[in-house]
Amino acid sequence: MNDLFKGKVVIVTGASSGIGEAIAREFAINGSKVVLAARSESRLAAIVESINKDNGEAFYVKTDVSIEDDCRNLVEKTVSKYGTVNILVNNAGLSMRAAFLDADLKVLHKLMDVNFWGTVYCTKYALPYLIANRGSLVGVSSVAGFHGLPGRTGYSASKFAMHGFLETVRIENLRNKLHVMIIAPGFTSTEIRKHALVADGSEQGESPKNEDKLMSPQYVAKWVLKGIQKRKRNKILTWDGRFTALLQRIVPDLVDRGFYHEMLKEPKSPLT
Repeated sequence: MNDLFKGKVVIVTGASSGIGEAIAREFAINGSKVVLAARSESRLAAIVESINKDNGEAFYVKTDVSIEDDCRNLVEKTVSKYGTVNILVNNAGLSMRAAFLDADLKVLHKLMDVNFWGTVYCTKYALPYLIANRGSLVGVSSVAGFHGLPGRTGYSASKFAMHGFLETVRIENLRNKLHVMIIAPGFTSTEIRKHALVADGSEQGESPKNEDKLMSPQYVAKWVLKGIQKRKRNKILTWDGRFTALLQRIVPDLVDRGFYHEMLKEPKSPLT
C-alpha cells in the first residue's frame, strides 16, 4: 500500500475483535491514526496498547453503537484529539439464527439497533468531516444485504436497510465527492456466530460452521483498504456472493431454493 492512508484519521466500530480489529491494525500499519470503538473496554485497551507498541498510533472510545449519544461522543472525542475524520468504517454488527416464526421480536429490534441504527448514528456525526475531506464512508455488510437469508430475517433486514441508507447518502453527496463503499465479505472466522442471537434472544454460543475453512479477518481488512484506495462502490469478496448478487436479479427463485437447502444442511438448522 502507498502513502494514501498515512496520517489519515480513521474510526472503526466493532473493533474489539475479528474483522474490526484486523481493519484497525491494517490502517495502523499503513500510517493512519486509528480510533477503535466497541463495548469491551478491556479488549480495546489491549489492542490499542499493542498497536502503539508496534509504532502505530491509536486510541479507543468505549462505544455502544446502538446508543446515539455514544456515537456522538465517539466522533467528538476523535475530533477533539485529531481535529477531523477522514474515514469511517461501520463494522459493528450482530447476527441471528432462528426462523422468524419462532423468533422473539426483540431479536429483530436488537439487530436493527446495532447493524442499521449504529451505522446511521455514527455516519450522522462523522459526515460533515468526511465531506470536508472528500473522505470515505464504509459499511461492512454481507451477501445477506443483497438477498434474504433464511434463519436470519433480522440480519438480512438490517443489512438491506444499511445498503439503502448508504446508497442514498452517496447520491446526496455526489457533488461533494464523498466516497461510499459497501463491502461484503463471505463467511469469516470471527466470533459473530458465537454471539448470534437465537429465537429467545440468548446467544448461540457455538458456530454451525467449520471456522478453520472460513475467510480470515486479515484478508477482509486488506480488501477494505484496497477498496478505499480504488474508491470502489460495492465490493463482494466471494465468487458465491457475486453470483448471488447477479442471479437474484435473473433467477431469484433458484437463489431462494439454493439458500433454503444450504440452511437445511447446517447442524441444528432452524428450518427443520
